[in-house]
Amino acid sequence: MRQKRVAAVHDISCFGKCSLTVALPILSAAGIETSVIPTAVLSTHTGGFTEYTFRDLTQDILPISRHWKSLAIDFDALYTGYLGSYEQLEIVSQFFDDFGKKDNIIFVDPVMADNGKLYSSFSADFPEGMRKLCRKADIITPNLTEAALLLDAPYNPGPYTKEYIENILRSLSDLGPGQVVITGVSFGVNQLGAAVYDKKSDQISYAFANRVDGYYHGTGDVFASAFLSAMLNGFDLPDCARIAVEFTAESINRTRQADTDLRYGVNFENSIPNLIRHLKLM
Repeated sequence: MRQKRVAAVHDISCFGKCSLTVALPILSAAGIETSVIPTAVLSTHTGGFTEYTFRDLTQDILPISRHWKSLAIDFDALYTGYLGSYEQLEIVSQFFDDFGKKDNIIFVDPVMADNGKLYSSFSADFPEGMRKLCRKADIITPNLTEAALLLDAPYNPGPYTKEYIENILRSLSDLGPGQVVITGVSFGVNQLGAAVYDKKSDQISYAFANRVDGYYHGTGDVFASAFLSAMLNGFDLPDCARIAVEFTAESINRTRQADTDLRYGVNFENSIPNLIRHLKLM
């Protein structure tokens, strides 16, 4: 079989597991060739750390893209996560125009907010720019805060009903993407997971795991990378969600049991063998 290839456009946090240091090993372990465009290099991620270094790589994105174009490289998926500025949103939009095709996947994780708040590093107009980028996506994976910002709607901290979640799923799909995944969904105190919508079939499904107290950095990147890994290995959307939720939950539980500093990210590495089994690669 031809090996699948992904272009991952994310930042690099040199310490603290998130973004490319999560996406690259998970996709590679799933048998997917992964090419990267780093949007910035940070000494650590920004969640809970101070005095971190930051090098903006905005000016490098288009030259890398143009070189790839000159080599006639094709990708099975274009995968974006944290983008550091409105300018990067516009550049990545052009990247989608250059490399998007009818038979590949544009997968946007609209990383910009959590717990009801836009990240402090973003300007107030950033959600509008992300909304425009999501119009070009085939699938998006916002959390509930990001979903509210994309819809220019008030954030609802919960508890949630199926009617509320399903209305958000369909409203997000109306922006452009044919498939929508919302993370951080719960209908009770004991479980947490994801809701998935496919516009073509009008099918909605859910995947849940037992809730673990605490805020675990990088889990959105872990979930999205596992979800995309399952998609490119031929699984349908409900199974992609189930695999990604189980992988993320296992990584969180292992981290909690080890009492690791939560700023460091979750121990997804030791969960990779089970991910590979779920993907039927071994």
